[in-house]
Amino acid sequence: MIMKRNRFFVILALLMAFSLSGMAAGFDPAEAMEKFTGDMGISFFFTGDGWKNAVMIAVGCYLLWLAIKKEYEPLLLLPIAFGMILTNLPGAGMFHGELWSQFLDETSEHHHDYGFIMSEGGLLDILYIGVKAGVYPCLIFLGVGAMTDFGPLIANPKSLLLGAAAQIGIFVTFLVTQWDFTIPFTDIVPFSFTAKQAASIGIIGGADGPTAIFLTTKLAPELLGPIAVAAYSYMALVPVIQPPIMRLLTTKNERQIRMAQLRTVSKQEKIIFPIIVAIVVSLILPSAAPLIGCLMLGNLMKESGVVDRLSKCVQNELNNIVVIFLGVTVGATATATAFLNIQTISILVVGIVAFAFGSAGGILMAKLMNLFLKEKINPLIGSAGVSAVPMAARVSQVEGQKADPRNFLLMHAMGPNVAGVIGSAVAAGILLSFLE
Repeated sequence: MIMKRNRFFVILALLMAFSLSGMAAGFDPAEAMEKFTGDMGISFFFTGDGWKNAVMIAVGCYLLWLAIKKEYEPLLLLPIAFGMILTNLPGAGMFHGELWSQFLDETSEHHHDYGFIMSEGGLLDILYIGVKAGVYPCLIFLGVGAMTDFGPLIANPKSLLLGAAAQIGIFVTFLVTQWDFTIPFTDIVPFSFTAKQAASIGIIGGADGPTAIFLTTKLAPELLGPIAVAAYSYMALVPVIQPPIMRLLTTKNERQIRMAQLRTVSKQEKIIFPIIVAIVVSLILPSAAPLIGCLMLGNLMKESGVVDRLSKCVQNELNNIVVIFLGVTVGATATATAFLNIQTISILVVGIVAFAFGSAGGILMAKLMNLFLKEKINPLIGSAGVSAVPMAARVSQVEGQKADPRNFLLMHAMGPNVAGVIGSAVAAGILLSFLE
Protein backbone atom coordinates (compact mmCIF):
# COMPACT_ATOMS: atom_id res chain seq x y z
CA MET A 1 0.00 0.00 0.00
CA ILE A 2 2.81 2.35 0.93
CA MET A 3 4.69 1.48 -2.28
CA LYS A 4 1.62 2.26 -4.41
CA ARG A 5 1.22 5.61 -2.64
CA ASN A 6 4.90 6.42 -3.22
CA ARG A 7 4.53 5.62 -6.92
CA PHE A 8 1.57 7.97 -7.13
CA PHE A 9 3.57 10.85 -5.66
CA VAL A 10 6.55 10.13 -7.92
CA ILE A 11 4.34 10.22 -11.03
CA LEU A 12 2.62 13.40 -9.81
CA ALA A 13 6.00 15.07 -9.20
CA LEU A 14 7.20 14.11 -12.70
CA LEU A 15 4.05 15.54 -14.27
CA MET A 16 4.45 18.80 -12.36
CA ALA A 17 8.12 19.01 -13.33
CA PHE A 18 7.20 18.41 -16.98
CA SER A 19 4.51 21.10 -16.89
CA LEU A 20 6.79 23.67 -15.24
CA SER A 21 9.62 22.98 -17.68
CA GLY A 22 7.20 23.21 -20.59
CA MET A 23 5.78 26.52 -19.38
CA ALA A 24 9.30 27.87 -19.00
CA ALA A 25 9.96 26.96 -22.64
CA GLY A 26 6.72 28.65 -23.81
CA PHE A 27 4.67 25.43 -23.77
CA ASP A 28 1.08 25.81 -22.53
CA PRO A 29 -0.29 22.49 -21.22
CA ALA A 30 -3.88 23.77 -21.26
CA GLU A 31 -3.58 24.84 -24.90
CA ALA A 32 -1.99 21.51 -25.82
CA MET A 33 -4.76 19.60 -24.09
CA GLU A 34 -7.38 21.69 -25.89
CA LYS A 35 -5.69 20.95 -29.23
CA PHE A 36 -5.49 17.24 -28.38
CA THR A 37 -9.19 17.02 -27.54
CA GLY A 38 -10.09 19.12 -30.59
CA ASP A 39 -8.19 16.72 -32.87
CA MET A 40 -9.99 13.68 -31.46
CA GLY A 41 -12.28 12.07 -34.01
CA ILE A 42 -15.08 11.74 -31.48
CA SER A 43 -15.70 15.49 -31.52
CA PHE A 44 -16.27 15.37 -35.29
CA PHE A 45 -19.41 13.28 -34.80
CA PHE A 46 -21.11 16.23 -33.09
CA THR A 47 -20.31 18.87 -35.73
CA GLY A 48 -22.05 19.42 -39.07
CA ASP A 49 -22.67 16.17 -40.95
CA GLY A 50 -20.39 14.19 -38.67
CA TRP A 51 -23.35 12.06 -37.59
CA LYS A 52 -23.33 10.53 -41.07
CA ASN A 53 -19.89 9.06 -40.41
CA ALA A 54 -21.23 7.49 -37.22
CA VAL A 55 -24.12 5.98 -39.22
CA MET A 56 -21.70 4.53 -41.79
CA ILE A 57 -19.54 3.01 -39.06
CA ALA A 58 -22.69 1.40 -37.65
CA VAL A 59 -23.55 0.06 -41.14
CA GLY A 60 -20.02 -1.34 -41.43
CA CYS A 61 -20.41 -3.09 -38.06
CA TYR A 62 -23.73 -4.57 -39.20
CA LEU A 63 -22.11 -5.94 -42.36
CA LEU A 64 -19.34 -7.42 -40.22
CA TRP A 65 -22.03 -9.15 -38.17
CA LEU A 66 -23.56 -10.58 -41.35
CA ALA A 67 -20.16 -11.80 -42.53
CA ILE A 68 -19.10 -13.34 -39.22
CA LYS A 69 -22.34 -14.50 -37.63
CA LYS A 70 -24.42 -15.31 -40.72
CA GLU A 71 -21.46 -16.16 -42.98
CA TYR A 72 -22.85 -14.10 -45.90
CA GLU A 73 -19.99 -14.06 -48.45
CA PRO A 74 -17.50 -13.53 -45.58
CA LEU A 75 -14.38 -13.62 -47.76
CA LEU A 76 -15.36 -10.32 -49.37
CA LEU A 77 -18.05 -8.88 -47.14
CA LEU A 78 -15.75 -8.82 -44.10
CA PRO A 79 -12.94 -6.75 -45.72
CA ILE A 80 -15.52 -4.52 -47.46
CA ALA A 81 -17.24 -3.82 -44.13
CA PHE A 82 -13.96 -3.09 -42.37
CA GLY A 83 -12.85 -0.82 -45.21
CA MET A 84 -16.13 1.03 -44.78
CA ILE A 85 -15.36 1.56 -41.09
CA LEU A 86 -11.79 2.74 -41.78
CA THR A 87 -12.80 5.31 -44.40
CA ASN A 88 -15.42 6.85 -42.11
CA LEU A 89 -13.13 7.30 -39.10
CA PRO A 90 -12.81 11.09 -38.76
CA GLY A 91 -9.25 12.38 -39.08
CA ALA A 92 -7.71 9.02 -40.01
CA GLY A 93 -7.00 10.25 -43.55
CA MET A 94 -6.80 6.76 -45.04
CA PHE A 95 -8.99 7.47 -48.07
CA HIS A 96 -9.75 10.78 -49.80
CA GLY A 97 -12.75 10.68 -52.09
CA GLU A 98 -12.11 14.27 -53.19
CA LEU A 99 -8.75 13.24 -54.69
CA TRP A 100 -10.41 10.61 -56.84
CA SER A 101 -13.23 12.94 -57.92
CA GLN A 102 -10.57 15.13 -59.53
CA PHE A 103 -8.45 12.23 -60.79
CA LEU A 104 -7.37 12.74 -64.40
CA ASP A 105 -10.05 15.44 -64.75
CA GLU A 106 -8.39 17.96 -67.04
CA THR A 107 -11.17 20.49 -66.45
CA SER A 108 -10.43 20.53 -62.71
CA GLU A 109 -8.24 23.21 -61.21
CA HIS A 110 -6.57 20.50 -59.09
CA HIS A 111 -6.00 18.02 -61.92
CA HIS A 112 -3.64 15.21 -60.89
CA ASP A 113 -2.59 11.64 -61.72
CA TYR A 114 -1.39 8.41 -60.08
CA GLY A 115 1.92 10.03 -59.07
CA PHE A 116 0.08 12.64 -57.02
CA ILE A 117 -2.04 9.93 -55.37
CA MET A 118 1.10 7.98 -54.42
CA SER A 119 2.72 11.03 -52.78
CA GLU A 120 -0.30 12.70 -51.18
CA GLY A 121 -2.86 9.93 -50.66
CA GLY A 122 -3.48 7.74 -47.64
CA LEU A 123 -2.93 3.98 -47.38
CA LEU A 124 -6.29 3.06 -48.90
CA ASP A 125 -5.86 5.66 -51.69
CA ILE A 126 -2.67 3.90 -52.75
CA LEU A 127 -4.23 0.42 -52.60
CA TYR A 128 -7.28 1.73 -54.49
CA ILE A 129 -5.10 2.31 -57.56
CA GLY A 130 -5.42 -1.43 -58.24
CA VAL A 131 -9.21 -1.06 -58.40
CA LYS A 132 -9.12 2.12 -60.48
CA ALA A 133 -6.73 0.55 -62.97
CA GLY A 134 -8.90 -2.58 -63.23
CA VAL A 135 -6.13 -4.86 -61.92
CA TYR A 136 -7.83 -6.50 -58.92
CA PRO A 137 -11.02 -7.71 -60.69
CA CYS A 138 -8.94 -9.28 -63.46
CA LEU A 139 -6.69 -11.06 -60.96
CA ILE A 140 -9.80 -12.32 -59.17
CA PHE A 141 -11.00 -13.75 -62.49
CA LEU A 142 -7.62 -15.43 -62.91
CA GLY A 143 -8.20 -17.26 -59.63
CA VAL A 144 -11.84 -18.02 -60.47
CA GLY A 145 -10.76 -19.57 -63.77
CA ALA A 146 -8.25 -21.80 -62.00
CA MET A 147 -10.98 -23.02 -59.63
CA THR A 148 -13.65 -23.57 -62.29
CA ASP A 149 -14.51 -26.78 -64.09
CA PHE A 150 -16.02 -26.04 -67.50
CA GLY A 151 -16.68 -29.76 -68.03
CA PRO A 152 -20.48 -29.57 -67.42
CA LEU A 153 -20.75 -26.69 -69.89
CA ILE A 154 -18.69 -28.51 -72.54
CA ALA A 155 -20.73 -31.70 -72.01
CA ASN A 156 -24.00 -29.81 -72.42
CA PRO A 157 -23.43 -26.74 -74.66
CA LYS A 158 -27.14 -25.85 -74.41
CA SER A 159 -26.29 -24.59 -70.93
CA LEU A 160 -24.67 -21.59 -72.59
CA LEU A 161 -28.13 -20.37 -73.66
CA LEU A 162 -29.35 -20.55 -70.06
CA GLY A 163 -26.35 -18.54 -68.88
CA ALA A 164 -26.97 -15.96 -71.60
CA ALA A 165 -30.69 -15.69 -70.81
CA ALA A 166 -29.92 -15.06 -67.14
CA GLN A 167 -28.16 -11.82 -68.14
CA ILE A 168 -31.51 -10.30 -69.09
CA GLY A 169 -31.64 -8.76 -65.61
CA ILE A 170 -28.66 -6.58 -66.53
CA PHE A 171 -30.32 -5.05 -69.59
CA VAL A 172 -33.80 -4.72 -68.05
CA THR A 173 -32.29 -2.79 -65.15
CA PHE A 174 -30.22 -0.69 -67.54
CA LEU A 175 -33.45 0.44 -69.23
CA VAL A 176 -35.49 0.85 -66.01
CA THR A 177 -32.93 3.03 -64.23
CA GLN A 178 -33.07 5.56 -67.03
CA TRP A 179 -36.82 5.96 -66.60
CA ASP A 180 -37.34 9.55 -65.48
CA PHE A 181 -40.32 9.82 -63.12
CA THR A 182 -41.24 11.31 -59.74
CA ILE A 183 -42.62 9.38 -56.76
CA PRO A 184 -46.30 10.41 -56.33
CA PHE A 185 -46.95 13.17 -53.77
CA THR A 186 -43.21 13.90 -53.47
CA ASP A 187 -40.50 15.67 -55.43
CA ILE A 188 -38.19 12.63 -55.25
CA VAL A 189 -36.80 11.36 -58.56
CA PRO A 190 -35.48 7.86 -57.68
CA PHE A 191 -33.87 7.03 -61.03
CA SER A 192 -31.96 10.14 -62.04
CA PHE A 193 -29.08 8.10 -63.47
CA THR A 194 -26.99 8.63 -66.59
CA ALA A 195 -26.57 5.83 -69.12
CA LYS A 196 -23.15 4.95 -67.67
CA GLN A 197 -24.51 4.83 -64.14
CA ALA A 198 -27.49 2.75 -65.27
CA ALA A 199 -25.15 0.22 -66.91
CA SER A 200 -23.10 -0.06 -63.72
CA ILE A 201 -26.24 -0.64 -61.65
CA GLY A 202 -27.59 -3.15 -64.15
CA ILE A 203 -24.50 -5.36 -63.91
CA ILE A 204 -25.61 -6.25 -60.35
CA GLY A 205 -28.12 -8.54 -62.09
CA GLY A 206 -25.25 -10.74 -63.25
CA ALA A 207 -24.47 -11.61 -59.60
CA ASP A 208 -20.76 -11.31 -60.35
CA GLY A 209 -18.92 -9.04 -57.90
CA PRO A 210 -15.58 -8.64 -59.76
CA THR A 211 -17.38 -7.85 -63.03
CA ALA A 212 -19.58 -5.28 -61.27
CA ILE A 213 -16.49 -3.62 -59.80
CA PHE A 214 -14.60 -3.73 -63.12
CA LEU A 215 -17.44 -2.12 -65.07
CA THR A 216 -18.29 0.46 -62.39
CA THR A 217 -14.70 1.71 -62.11
CA LYS A 218 -14.75 2.29 -65.86
CA LEU A 219 -18.17 3.92 -66.19
CA ALA A 220 -19.37 5.27 -62.82
CA PRO A 221 -16.66 5.16 -60.11
CA GLU A 222 -18.72 7.51 -57.92
CA LEU A 223 -21.20 4.65 -57.39
CA LEU A 224 -18.63 1.94 -56.64
CA GLY A 225 -19.36 1.70 -52.89
CA PRO A 226 -23.12 1.10 -53.01
CA ILE A 227 -22.91 -1.07 -56.14
CA ALA A 228 -20.24 -3.34 -54.62
CA VAL A 229 -22.15 -3.69 -51.35
CA ALA A 230 -25.38 -4.45 -53.24
CA ALA A 231 -23.72 -6.97 -55.57
CA TYR A 232 -22.05 -8.98 -52.82
CA SER A 233 -25.01 -8.74 -50.46
CA TYR A 234 -27.38 -10.17 -53.05
CA MET A 235 -24.87 -12.86 -54.02
CA ALA A 236 -24.87 -13.91 -50.37
CA LEU A 237 -28.68 -13.91 -50.33
CA VAL A 238 -29.04 -16.29 -53.30
CA PRO A 239 -30.59 -19.04 -51.10
CA VAL A 240 -33.18 -16.52 -49.90
CA ILE A 241 -34.00 -14.66 -53.13
CA GLN A 242 -34.08 -17.45 -55.70
CA PRO A 243 -36.32 -20.25 -54.25
CA PRO A 244 -39.59 -18.23 -54.28
CA ILE A 245 -38.93 -17.19 -57.90
CA MET A 246 -38.11 -20.78 -58.87
CA ARG A 247 -41.29 -22.16 -57.32
CA LEU A 248 -43.42 -19.37 -58.79
CA LEU A 249 -42.28 -19.97 -62.37
CA THR A 250 -42.27 -23.78 -62.39
CA THR A 251 -44.76 -26.55 -61.76
CA LYS A 252 -44.08 -29.51 -59.49
CA ASN A 253 -43.86 -31.80 -62.53
CA GLU A 254 -41.22 -29.53 -64.09
CA ARG A 255 -39.21 -29.51 -60.87
CA GLN A 256 -39.28 -33.32 -60.87
CA ILE A 257 -37.74 -33.65 -64.35
CA ARG A 258 -34.71 -35.94 -64.22
CA MET A 259 -31.87 -35.26 -66.62
CA ALA A 260 -29.58 -37.87 -68.15
CA GLN A 261 -26.07 -38.18 -66.76
CA LEU A 262 -23.57 -35.90 -68.48
CA ARG A 263 -20.97 -37.47 -70.74
CA THR A 264 -17.33 -37.57 -69.73
CA VAL A 265 -15.37 -34.64 -71.13
CA SER A 266 -11.84 -35.39 -72.36
CA LYS A 267 -8.76 -33.52 -71.18
CA GLN A 268 -8.15 -32.35 -74.75
CA GLU A 269 -11.58 -30.68 -74.85
CA LYS A 270 -10.95 -28.95 -71.55
CA ILE A 271 -7.63 -27.57 -72.81
CA ILE A 272 -8.97 -26.36 -76.16
CA PHE A 273 -12.11 -24.74 -74.68
CA PRO A 274 -10.46 -21.81 -72.80
CA ILE A 275 -8.18 -21.04 -75.74
CA ILE A 276 -11.06 -20.86 -78.23
CA VAL A 277 -13.32 -18.85 -75.90
CA ALA A 278 -10.57 -16.32 -75.12
CA ILE A 279 -9.79 -15.77 -78.80
CA VAL A 280 -13.36 -15.68 -80.12
CA VAL A 281 -14.84 -13.46 -77.39
CA SER A 282 -11.87 -11.06 -77.45
CA LEU A 283 -12.10 -10.70 -81.23
CA ILE A 284 -15.82 -9.91 -81.06
CA LEU A 285 -15.67 -7.79 -77.87
CA PRO A 286 -12.15 -6.45 -77.25
CA SER A 287 -13.41 -4.54 -74.19
CA ALA A 288 -14.22 -7.87 -72.51
CA ALA A 289 -10.73 -9.26 -73.18
CA PRO A 290 -9.21 -8.38 -69.75
CA LEU A 291 -11.87 -10.34 -67.83
CA ILE A 292 -12.36 -13.22 -70.27
CA GLY A 293 -8.63 -13.49 -70.95
CA CYS A 294 -7.77 -13.79 -67.26
CA LEU A 295 -10.64 -16.21 -66.62
CA MET A 296 -9.54 -18.51 -69.42
CA LEU A 297 -5.84 -18.23 -68.59
CA GLY A 298 -6.56 -19.38 -65.04
CA ASN A 299 -8.63 -22.28 -66.34
CA LEU A 300 -5.94 -23.29 -68.84
CA MET A 301 -3.36 -23.34 -66.02
CA LYS A 302 -5.60 -25.79 -64.17
CA GLU A 303 -6.57 -28.04 -67.07
CA SER A 304 -3.16 -28.22 -68.80
CA GLY A 305 -1.64 -29.95 -65.77
CA VAL A 306 1.86 -28.63 -66.55
CA VAL A 307 1.90 -25.56 -64.30
CA ASP A 308 0.53 -26.88 -61.01
CA ARG A 309 2.59 -24.38 -58.99
CA LEU A 310 1.11 -21.45 -60.90
CA SER A 311 -2.39 -22.89 -60.73
CA LYS A 312 -2.19 -23.37 -56.96
CA CYS A 313 -0.73 -19.89 -56.54
CA VAL A 314 -3.56 -18.10 -58.37
CA GLN A 315 -6.15 -20.25 -56.58
CA ASN A 316 -4.75 -19.59 -53.12
CA GLU A 317 -1.99 -17.08 -52.28
CA LEU A 318 -2.53 -14.57 -55.10
CA ASN A 319 -6.32 -14.79 -54.94
CA ASN A 320 -6.35 -14.31 -51.15
CA ILE A 321 -4.08 -11.27 -51.27
CA VAL A 322 -6.11 -9.62 -54.03
CA VAL A 323 -9.40 -10.34 -52.21
CA ILE A 324 -8.07 -8.48 -49.15
CA PHE A 325 -6.92 -5.45 -51.17
CA LEU A 326 -10.06 -5.40 -53.30
CA GLY A 327 -12.47 -5.75 -50.40
CA VAL A 328 -10.91 -3.12 -48.14
CA THR A 329 -10.48 -0.53 -50.89
CA VAL A 330 -13.97 -1.03 -52.31
CA GLY A 331 -15.34 -0.63 -48.80
CA ALA A 332 -13.30 2.57 -48.49
CA THR A 333 -15.31 4.17 -51.30
CA ALA A 334 -18.46 3.91 -49.15
CA THR A 335 -17.97 7.29 -47.54
CA ALA A 336 -20.85 9.03 -45.77
CA THR A 337 -21.19 11.56 -48.61
CA ALA A 338 -21.28 8.91 -51.33
CA PHE A 339 -23.47 6.40 -49.51
CA LEU A 340 -26.16 8.21 -47.53
CA ASN A 341 -28.39 9.55 -50.31
CA ILE A 342 -31.46 8.63 -52.37
CA GLN A 343 -29.24 7.19 -55.11
CA THR A 344 -27.90 4.48 -52.81
CA ILE A 345 -31.39 3.47 -51.71
CA SER A 346 -32.45 3.29 -55.38
CA ILE A 347 -29.43 1.11 -56.20
CA LEU A 348 -30.18 -1.32 -53.36
CA VAL A 349 -33.84 -1.59 -54.44
CA VAL A 350 -33.15 -1.92 -58.16
CA GLY A 351 -30.28 -4.34 -57.53
CA ILE A 352 -32.59 -6.99 -56.12
CA VAL A 353 -34.97 -6.46 -59.07
CA ALA A 354 -32.06 -7.00 -61.47
CA PHE A 355 -31.10 -10.18 -59.66
CA ALA A 356 -34.70 -11.46 -59.70
CA PHE A 357 -35.03 -10.81 -63.45
CA GLY A 358 -31.75 -12.63 -64.07
CA SER A 359 -32.93 -15.68 -62.15
CA ALA A 360 -36.30 -15.63 -63.93
CA GLY A 361 -34.66 -15.23 -67.36
CA GLY A 362 -32.74 -18.49 -67.05
CA ILE A 363 -35.81 -20.41 -65.86
CA LEU A 364 -38.03 -19.09 -68.66
CA MET A 365 -35.37 -19.89 -71.27
CA ALA A 366 -35.27 -23.51 -70.03
CA LYS A 367 -39.07 -23.73 -70.31
CA LEU A 368 -38.89 -22.30 -73.83
CA MET A 369 -36.21 -24.78 -74.85
CA ASN A 370 -38.32 -27.66 -73.52
CA LEU A 371 -40.91 -26.89 -76.21
CA PHE A 372 -38.41 -28.07 -78.83
CA LEU A 373 -36.27 -30.63 -77.02
CA LYS A 374 -36.81 -34.39 -76.81
CA GLU A 375 -34.77 -34.70 -73.62
CA LYS A 376 -36.32 -32.13 -71.32
CA ILE A 377 -34.33 -29.72 -69.16
CA ASN A 378 -35.28 -29.21 -65.54
CA PRO A 379 -36.08 -25.47 -65.50
CA LEU A 380 -34.60 -25.15 -62.02
CA ILE A 381 -31.08 -25.24 -63.45
CA GLY A 382 -31.89 -22.10 -65.46
CA SER A 383 -31.79 -19.98 -62.31
CA ALA A 384 -28.14 -21.00 -61.89
CA GLY A 385 -27.38 -18.92 -64.98
CA VAL A 386 -26.60 -16.02 -62.69
CA SER A 387 -22.91 -16.33 -61.97
CA ALA A 388 -22.94 -16.74 -58.19
CA VAL A 389 -20.67 -19.80 -58.40
CA PRO A 390 -21.33 -22.38 -56.99
CA MET A 391 -24.08 -21.16 -54.66
CA ALA A 392 -26.73 -20.74 -57.36
CA ALA A 393 -26.09 -24.31 -58.59
CA ARG A 394 -26.50 -25.62 -55.05
CA VAL A 395 -29.84 -23.82 -54.72
CA SER A 396 -31.04 -25.58 -57.90
CA GLN A 397 -29.98 -28.90 -56.39
CA VAL A 398 -31.79 -28.21 -53.10
CA GLU A 399 -35.02 -27.13 -54.78
CA GLY A 400 -34.90 -30.13 -57.12
CA GLN A 401 -34.54 -32.55 -54.22
CA LYS A 402 -37.47 -30.96 -52.41
CA ALA A 403 -39.63 -32.03 -55.36
CA ASP A 404 -37.88 -35.39 -55.80
CA PRO A 405 -35.34 -36.52 -53.16
CA ARG A 406 -33.64 -38.80 -55.70
CA ASN A 407 -33.11 -36.06 -58.28
CA PHE A 408 -29.52 -34.82 -58.62
CA LEU A 409 -29.17 -31.56 -60.52
CA LEU A 410 -25.90 -30.14 -59.19
CA MET A 411 -23.64 -31.06 -62.12
CA HIS A 412 -26.32 -30.06 -64.63
CA ALA A 413 -26.72 -26.71 -62.86
CA MET A 414 -22.96 -26.09 -62.94
CA GLY A 415 -23.18 -25.78 -66.74
CA PRO A 416 -25.34 -22.63 -66.80
CA ASN A 417 -23.62 -21.46 -63.60
CA VAL A 418 -20.16 -21.20 -65.21
CA ALA A 419 -21.81 -20.02 -68.44
CA GLY A 420 -23.16 -17.13 -66.36
CA VAL A 421 -19.61 -16.10 -65.44
CA ILE A 422 -18.76 -15.86 -69.14
CA GLY A 423 -22.12 -14.20 -69.86
CA SER A 424 -21.72 -11.45 -67.27
CA ALA A 425 -18.21 -10.65 -68.57
CA VAL A 426 -19.56 -10.49 -72.13
CA ALA A 427 -22.45 -8.27 -71.01
CA ALA A 428 -19.94 -5.95 -69.34
CA GLY A 429 -17.94 -5.87 -72.58
CA ILE A 430 -21.04 -4.96 -74.60
CA LEU A 431 -21.91 -2.12 -72.22
CA LEU A 432 -18.33 -0.86 -72.27
CA SER A 433 -18.15 -0.92 -76.06
CA PHE A 434 -21.31 1.20 -76.31
CA LEU A 435 -20.77 3.62 -73.42
CA GLU A 436 -17.09 4.07 -72.59
